[in-house]
Amino acid sequence: MGHVRDLPTSGNKKAKTKAQEEKEKQLSREEKAQLALVRRMGIDPEHGWKAVYEVLPSKTKVIKELKSLAKDADTIYLATDLDREGEAIAWHLQQVIGGEDSKYQRVVFNEITKSAIQNAFKHPGKLNNDRVDAQQARRFLDRVVGFMVSPLLWAKVARGLSAGRVQSVATRLVVEREREIRAFVPVEYWQIHADTCINNHTKADELPLRLEAVKQAGKTLKLGNKAETDKVLAVLQNAEFVVKSREEKPTQSRPSAPFITSTLQQAASTRLGFSVKKTMTMAQRLYEAGYITYMRTDSTFLSADALNAVRSHIEDNFGKQYLPPKPNFYGNKGNAQEAHEAIRPSDVNIKSTQLAGVDRDAKRLYELIWRQFVACQMPPAKYQSVNLLVDANGVELKARG
Repeated sequence: MGHVRDLPTSGNKKAKTKAQEEKEKQLSREEKAQLALVRRMGIDPEHGWKAVYEVLPSKTKVIKELKSLAKDADTIYLATDLDREGEAIAWHLQQVIGGEDSKYQRVVFNEITKSAIQNAFKHPGKLNNDRVDAQQARRFLDRVVGFMVSPLLWAKVARGLSAGRVQSVATRLVVEREREIRAFVPVEYWQIHADTCINNHTKADELPLRLEAVKQAGKTLKLGNKAETDKVLAVLQNAEFVVKSREEKPTQSRPSAPFITSTLQQAASTRLGFSVKKTMTMAQRLYEAGYITYMRTDSTFLSADALNAVRSHIEDNFGKQYLPPKPNFYGNKGNAQEAHEAIRPSDVNIKSTQLAGVDRDAKRLYELIWRQFVACQMPPAKYQSVNLLVDANGVELKARG
């Protein structure tokens, strides 16, 4: 459905009363300009952030039909998306349809499956006003930044450009970084690497090994020019390389967290070559087809049912050795929306080859999501970390792997 109301696009077109016209005549030029700006923005930052919403022209017919249906309804269920935008859409629907608050029930689900929808309607709730306020704050900032900063771009750069809540901050960060780059004073430094090999007496058994020179005569090696580097190279040229110590220790690497929106976009870009827009379009199709959970989330939370399902799948298909004693849990950012789950398959037992009604790229994205979800509940990868310390005529070299 999308949004049914929004702030005005070109000022409030409602006719002014005579009293309003008389009052405006008495205002100064600055006050009139401020009033005109408030009308264009649809919000008044100086008077409690009062907002004027208008029904979108394309949604007039929908609103009319909903009002007609709502007249005979005992209960109205608001089942929009479970994020800030969805909560705001539900609030706007309640506002335009009207009626007692007690008549409205809020239902949310993060996957379009029979069980999830049935469970949502069994446990309805109320609108989350904090989430509505959060969406409004973002929308208001869009207007304030856009309407107040865009004219500066027209004057300084070119007409037709617009400044936004996100782009403006990002531009500031880019500018600050560029200033740091321009102010940077380059300092020359050199490094010495020795490409060697461990000889196991036969050519076929030789193992390549790259060493880095780190110390000379017990002091940290700092090479500031070619002359200093050449002196060390002369020492190494005919030196005998002797392994002084070998440290070996077990190391493990924990699996990555299940996808959130940003990490899915990054992974799809690097592994599949998808743009952000394409990734979200494919994810939307998978979600609407009931194959994955809601794709706009900043939470790595996984439900108990999802954890039980994936753990059973791992044990049945990979064996007990690939199942950790307890589920893996991943921390969220402080402002993550905890009601959301991470992006995961709705049914872990459905493989990408079994998907129907979606194209090849959607299947590739599903495979990426499926693999990340299953891997996140497996044990850490285990391997040996080795540090070598080599001496060559008083020059200390190190290798790590």
